[in-house]
Amino acid sequence: MPPPNHVEALCCVPVTSVDDIVAARQQGRALAERLGFSPGDATVIATAISELARNIVQYASKGEILLRSARNGVRHGIVVIASDHGPGIDDVKQLLTGRSTSRGLGLGLPGVRRIVDDFQIVSERSLGTTVTVTKWKD
Repeated sequence: MPPPNHVEALCCVPVTSVDDIVAARQQGRALAERLGFSPGDATVIATAISELARNIVQYASKGEILLRSARNGVRHGIVVIASDHGPGIDDVKQLLTGRSTSRGLGLGLPGVRRIVDDFQIVSERSLGTTVTVTKWKD
């Protein structure tokens, strides 16, 4: 039996184009289904992945989406880590209020934060951004 907080890395999708957004979304939905998430939750996970990957393409040009299962005691879920080496985000706090100056058409990071259970962002100017989200299975 795995330790209570056992995490197993499952998939890494390089992201450099719109095609990679689709691939990351499909991989995330497939993993969610394998982990027993409902079709609705699998769609939520795929939506979050799509938005995170779109941000990589739009703002950093390249990065990656890492998908892994997570277990915390009896709970299990999916962790999505979106990372890039782009310009970073000047004001993360302002961005998360939903008052960004971006004119994107997607959910944005505030929307991603609303649809997942755990959300963390680390961004440093000129070093890049890493967003880690977790969706736990009900």
